[in-house]
Amino acid sequence: MGWHTLLLMAMEQAEGYNLDLQSQASIRSVAADMAEDMMSFYKGNEPGHTPGLLPKPYYWWEGGALMGTLIDYWYYTGDTTWNQITQQGLLFQTMTEGNDDQGFWGMAVLSAAEYNFPNPPATRPQWLALAQNVFNSQAARWNTAQCGGGLRWQIFQWNNGYLYKNSISQACFFNMASRLALYTGNHTYAKWANRIWDWMVDVKFLHDDSYYIYDGAPVEANCTQVVPYQWTYNAGAFLHGAAAMYNLTAGTDPVAETLWRSRVTGLLTGLRVFFTGVDYDIMTEVACEGVHLCDNDELSFKAYLARWMAATTKWAPWTYSTIKPLLEASAAAAAIQCTGGNNGRINWMHL
Repeated sequence: MGWHTLLLMAMEQAEGYNLDLQSQASIRSVAADMAEDMMSFYKGNEPGHTPGLLPKPYYWWEGGALMGTLIDYWYYTGDTTWNQITQQGLLFQTMTEGNDDQGFWGMAVLSAAEYNFPNPPATRPQWLALAQNVFNSQAARWNTAQCGGGLRWQIFQWNNGYLYKNSISQACFFNMASRLALYTGNHTYAKWANRIWDWMVDVKFLHDDSYYIYDGAPVEANCTQVVPYQWTYNAGAFLHGAAAMYNLTAGTDPVAETLWRSRVTGLLTGLRVFFTGVDYDIMTEVACEGVHLCDNDELSFKAYLARWMAATTKWAPWTYSTIKPLLEASAAAAAIQCTGGNNGRINWMHL
């Protein structure tokens, strides 16, 4: 499954890639080309630039998403080309802006721990400790004064978005809680995962019948005025976290195992809203892509859904037969679309 995920790292136009879905050698080669093209944007390892950050107009969180992608790339291919840059970027970043921004960096270092990515020097914080620090800082910001719980979008009150609670902040927090519960065996994390899920349902950000996940709501109206946009990365982060919770409880707690299996299945059914085309198997950012209004952030969201769908199959293996065809069809569709680009493969202006 990992090979098909690699095809979706860039997720947009890619005609110049000579892709054969039946050949691991072809997929590995295409993944290497994609990684090289993706890193053509990155200057953080050069003098005068900041490790871990992408240049404007890309935001801090996208640097964290990039590092997470590079960890996945290394894990699935064994190619160490970008490992030093990845480690440097992860260790350099200590900012705190939005809860969702911080969450992407937290999920990246947690992936490093889970995949046994080469460890930092002994004098530096280790991957698990970094992930736990992010989680602990977010748990301390869980806000019950408005809406009965949840994380605000922004951490500081002078930032636009402080008065908004968004699903992606909760999704990142839930994802980390679930994965930390599975990785460490500490049930405090599992309790947090359940708390976050229940709150999402209570405020109707997550509908437990359709399993649709909506964008969020302003706190001034006690989170009752829900903004109804759906984004791929919200569904992906919750799916991945729910799979971790299923895996944690499987064979040890039959009631919880059944509950989390039903939630994984529900999320997987709900996210089919993001698959369009004749056979409803082409991943699409439905809130903006059809009308060509996706901004730089939104153009990247599908890549995270692809990564998390693939990772879900490891912890919830019964999902493989559903997920694999969707990723294969989406990869094939990506490989026949192109607007050019200086290297004849990809026009990164559209990512």
